[in-house]
Amino acid sequence: MSAQIHPSAVVEPGAVIGAGCKIGPFCLVGADVVLKEAVELKSHVVVTGQTEIGAGSVVFPFAVIGEVPQDLKFKGEKTALKIGARNRIREHVTINCGTEGGGGLTRIGDDGLFMAGCHIAHDAQIGDRVIVVNSSAVAGHCVIEDDVIIGGLSGIHQFVRIGQGAIIGALSMVTNDVIPHGLVQGPRAELDGLNLVGLKRRGVARADITALRAAFQMLAQGEGTFQERARRLGEESESAYVQQIVGFVTGASERSFLTPGS
Repeated sequence: MSAQIHPSAVVEPGAVIGAGCKIGPFCLVGADVVLKEAVELKSHVVVTGQTEIGAGSVVFPFAVIGEVPQDLKFKGEKTALKIGARNRIREHVTINCGTEGGGGLTRIGDDGLFMAGCHIAHDAQIGDRVIVVNSSAVAGHCVIEDDVIIGGLSGIHQFVRIGQGAIIGALSMVTNDVIPHGLVQGPRAELDGLNLVGLKRRGVARADITALRAAFQMLAQGEGTFQERARRLGEESESAYVQQIVGFVTGASERSFLTPGS
């Protein structure tokens, strides 16, 4: 009873509306939607499908959340979208539910900022504190780890993984995996260094930043393949941040990697 629902909004029977929610004018909330506590839909927002939006999230006008995937293989199967707490989803953002072939679930973590006009496709897995800047697109099946920033007008190819703390410069097309804390930029994106500003802002110790710099140099200039260099790093470095990169490079992937100088 504490929710505020504008008379012009349509909330279909079956929708679950949490305490303190605000649903503005001309919004549509589908029958299988769950809005947790204090979610706000500003106006003209569509939330449909089997979608859950976490507590304290705000969705701005003309966003469309939970619609069917833009995937010709999708045949109407029942799939889901789960969005965490305290996200800010700006104007004209589109976020699609999953597909049966991709696991059936698109998932977004907590405390994200999805700026105007960006798109999150089916089966994407987005971590916490992710920022996707205006008019960027994350394709199907991508994995975007915590604290990633994707610059404006960028495109992330399907099945790409972007490691924790990486930053993607504006106007970049990312077609291969990006190591944690990497700095990527360029129209056909290249791994151009480390996200040193992000590391310093998060209070990473100077010793770890120094270890990351040395690790990057080995990945860029060492002997052997990229994977072989990463394995050697795992044997030689005690830094948890370097070990994170090693685990990311040696883990399972559907794509190859952006490498230094590639």
